Amino acid sequence: MRQHNGTSQPNQPAFWCDPRLYQIASLSTLLLYGLLFLHFDISIWQIVLTLGTAQLAQYVGTRRFNLSFVDSKSAFISSLSLCLLLRTSDLTVAVLAASIAIGSKFIIRWNDKHVFNPTNLALVVILSFGLGWISPGQWGQVAWFGFLIACLGSLVVTRAARTDVTLAFLTFYIGLLCARALWLGDPLTIPLHQIESGALLIFSFFMISDPKTTPDSRTGRLVFALLVAVTALYVQFYLFKPNGPLWGLIACSPLVPFLDRLFPGVRYDWSKPTTGKSPMRNPVFGSSIPVLTKEVI
Repeated sequence: MRQHNGTSQPNQPAFWCDPRLYQIASLSTLLLYGLLFLHFDISIWQIVLTLGTAQLAQYVGTRRFNLSFVDSKSAFISSLSLCLLLRTSDLTVAVLAASIAIGSKFIIRWNDKHVFNPTNLALVVILSFGLGWISPGQWGQVAWFGFLIACLGSLVVTRAARTDVTLAFLTFYIGLLCARALWLGDPLTIPLHQIESGALLIFSFFMISDPKTTPDSRTGRLVFALLVAVTALYVQFYLFKPNGPLWGLIACSPLVPFLDRLFPGVRYDWSKPTTGKSPMRNPVFGSSIPVLTKEVI
């Protein structure tokens, strides 16, 4: 911590080292490409209201809970993801979704972590009440492939330290899809077609990989990824509901505190990305213990 006018301020990461900047760039590029070339079925007003509401909710929550500074980057990621996924004919629904997403980070918490991924929770609430829908087939193969390359590249350059949960989920999810196809005697082109979804990419690289809502330890994250994948496929093929990964994540997120207790790890800090397997050194006693500080939301 560094002192400034008698108050403590969190150490901020070097500008280009913050992994959220690369995530914002990837999502913004895809949104612009979708608007200009793919003609996404979303109005400029919905985009403006979604982004603006998210920033306002972030500001209000920061002031209400006396946090040290307004962290707008995470709010941008959540709101951009909503713009890419959520479709609605009512602008008030877009405002409601952004409010739910950002507000949940401040309200629904356990052990100083927010429980649900903001975008995931907002989408599930809106879908549950029939106020909107998701259009996974809007991307086109070229846009999907380009976004996949951008997402894979971001794993290398962002230092987000959550590559494991993304790759684990995709491995379990795709592997189980292929195993099901082989068991049923279906051609593998069926599961390969099922994974060509922009919604699945956003889920894998920007939702389940959220450092603030995944288990602290690598072992915990691998178990978490498996649980989400199995639940997603159960919802999709046995409950016959679309968007299985969204429902799988919302169902498994409350298990994160239990996984943190079962497989302890170091709490994630944006300024010092860590995989969670190496505890921080206590400067006073010299012992290796997890040091937990009040997070900036």
